[in-house]
Amino acid sequence: MRFTIYSIFLLFCCVQISAFGQTEKKEKEYNKVFNLDEITVEQRKNVIHTERLPDVHNTYITAGKKSEEVQMDGVNGNIAEKTGRHIFAKIPGVFVYDMDGSGNQINISTRGLDPHRSWEYNIRQNGVITNSDMYGYPASHYSPAMESIQRVELVRGTASLQFGAQFGGMINYVTKGPDTTKAFSFESINSAGSFGLFSSYNSIGGKVGKFTYSAYYQKRHSDGYRKNAKSDAQSQYISLAYEFSKSLRIKAELGRSSYVFQIPGPLTDAMFAADPRQSTRSRNYFNPDIYVPSIVLDWKISSVTQVKWTNSGVYGARNSVMFDAFANVADTINPATKSYKARQVDIDNFKSFTSELRLIHQYDVAGFRNIVSGGVQVMQNNLRRRQLGKGTTGSDFDLTLTDPEFGRDMYMKTNNVAVFVENMIFLTPKLTLSPGFRIERGATDMTGKISYYDPTNLPNKIKHKFPLFGISSQYRIDANSRIYAGFSQAYRPVVFKDIIPGSVLERVDKNLKDAYGYNLEAGISGNVQDKLKYDIGVFQILINHRMGTVSMRDDNSNAYLLRTTTGDSKTRGVEAYVEYTAFRAYNAGLPTELSFFTSTSYFDAKYIKGNAVVNNENTSVAGNRVEGVPTWISRNGAQFQYRTFSLTAQYSYVSSNYANPLNTEAPSANGTIGKVPGYGLLDVNATWRIAKNYTLRAGVNNITDKQYFTKRPTMYPGAGVWSSDGRSFGISFGIKI
Repeated sequence: MRFTIYSIFLLFCCVQISAFGQTEKKEKEYNKVFNLDEITVEQRKNVIHTERLPDVHNTYITAGKKSEEVQMDGVNGNIAEKTGRHIFAKIPGVFVYDMDGSGNQINISTRGLDPHRSWEYNIRQNGVITNSDMYGYPASHYSPAMESIQRVELVRGTASLQFGAQFGGMINYVTKGPDTTKAFSFESINSAGSFGLFSSYNSIGGKVGKFTYSAYYQKRHSDGYRKNAKSDAQSQYISLAYEFSKSLRIKAELGRSSYVFQIPGPLTDAMFAADPRQSTRSRNYFNPDIYVPSIVLDWKISSVTQVKWTNSGVYGARNSVMFDAFANVADTINPATKSYKARQVDIDNFKSFTSELRLIHQYDVAGFRNIVSGGVQVMQNNLRRRQLGKGTTGSDFDLTLTDPEFGRDMYMKTNNVAVFVENMIFLTPKLTLSPGFRIERGATDMTGKISYYDPTNLPNKIKHKFPLFGISSQYRIDANSRIYAGFSQAYRPVVFKDIIPGSVLERVDKNLKDAYGYNLEAGISGNVQDKLKYDIGVFQILINHRMGTVSMRDDNSNAYLLRTTTGDSKTRGVEAYVEYTAFRAYNAGLPTELSFFTSTSYFDAKYIKGNAVVNNENTSVAGNRVEGVPTWISRNGAQFQYRTFSLTAQYSYVSSNYANPLNTEAPSANGTIGKVPGYGLLDVNATWRIAKNYTLRAGVNNITDKQYFTKRPTMYPGAGVWSSDGRSFGISFGIKI
């Protein structure tokens, strides 16, 4: 089937090229509006300014959608440890989840979605998908060095037609390009800080004739804020590109990231209050080791038509060895055996392949310049999940099994094809309308065994068949201001954790269905005389078929828990970014500037229907707040720059949220249920660019040493309270030659 679709799409490309070949005389006029050439953004020498993506970006249409772009060179913050509240300081609504220890991964969400490994987003690096398995386990375990990133691009949920059907939208981490004026260049950034932090990033790059190359190697160590929270991480990357001509280019990339995180274990609320740095586990470890290869062919057929063909994969493993129990269950030596209890070994192996062929074309109708973007995406994913393996009684990172059989040994294989088209139509020189659709069709087959469960009772096939539609509109008030609005349908596939029963007390609905719904947004953004920048918008997300657990009884009146669709939720909110420059002057081309910003969001996230289990009875949660969603997220700051020195003081506030759909206030004895308290954090970070080739960064984060936690997870890394970092210091020095 996928080859037939490919053939149809290629035929469509040829027809379009032939038909619009008649418009060659008008190409010069088109080029004034839309240039398909790749643009290199030079490093900026001012403090961070979040900007909107252009209306047409690479082969994507972003007009009418809420989008942001962060230039990493302008970020004053802790880059080595990927501190989310610094990187996304000026993107309203970003919820940062501290889960894997400082610096290992970025876990974020927007608009009240689940922040676990950012899995509500289509995560990309240089346009290449890095989610481990979009239909089996969409978490992004791939974690490149943040020092290697030039900019971060984010498009909200109305991008689902072009990037994929996720509710969150798309995040693209764009790596630094080589200095093409040299045959060889070198950059080194070395960082040190509190809790035993040391990070070293080293890269090379250059251009020789038509050949361009870049590569980096990064290594980082941290002892962690808590006891038994050590991390050792590394990442590598290489990019090779050859330009056959100005219109035809091929690029091959290979990225790899790996880390071993010693998991300090969950806490109860009493433990957290007594000492948030204590540990309940010393023998738990987590280790993702991920490779992301890709080959991209970029062909500019004419000045108005471009084709991009991307073939990529995600390969590797997600490994863990843990004593898995609640926080109030101690991991102790058995006096009879004089050894610890055997740990649980879990191993996921990912084999995900994606081929995406995209076309973007510019054409003229009734004197207006329009743009159409479309393509075909084919995915083949093979996820093997082995869990409940009996590990050793030791204390080091060891995946050895003492029994060769896993309690769960499952395969989840997915084949999926998506066809998508979006057309940007100019109704007037200032007003555009961009309707589009995405059709996904495929299936996920699951096979394997669960030692305590009859495999015939599992949903062994889940079909993905969705026609999704959307429309975005934009009105340009002037060159710097616009009004935008959009609607887009979306869905989220049933994933592995939804299907596999966790114990003998659980059963799974064989007729599970993917969650579906829509994103709706509207806003206004602009820049008044380069002194007042703003982007203020409203949104609504509807999600039907949320997964949950319902108490049931079988024909013999035996009680059991059923994993099934339990309810629908609606999240409405406001996202506001405002930045005011109070003073700006230049001396010898270097600025002196003082500015203030706020990036604030309000969420009203509630269940409109649904049930939860209380004392083995179903209880309605309609009207309750959605778990894990704070009402307010606000980051506010003052920025000062004097010539090549810049300073940012930032205060971040996150209000309280609930850990379960029942909105239980009081914490449970094991720390898994209860309110998550709100918190406020004060950070001060500075950057000094010395001469042309040197950069010095330093900062103090969480100055007041606030003890806080961001979420009560119900799955990895363990149910309970997870302390976030207290006061820390950091310094880094970079050289580029």
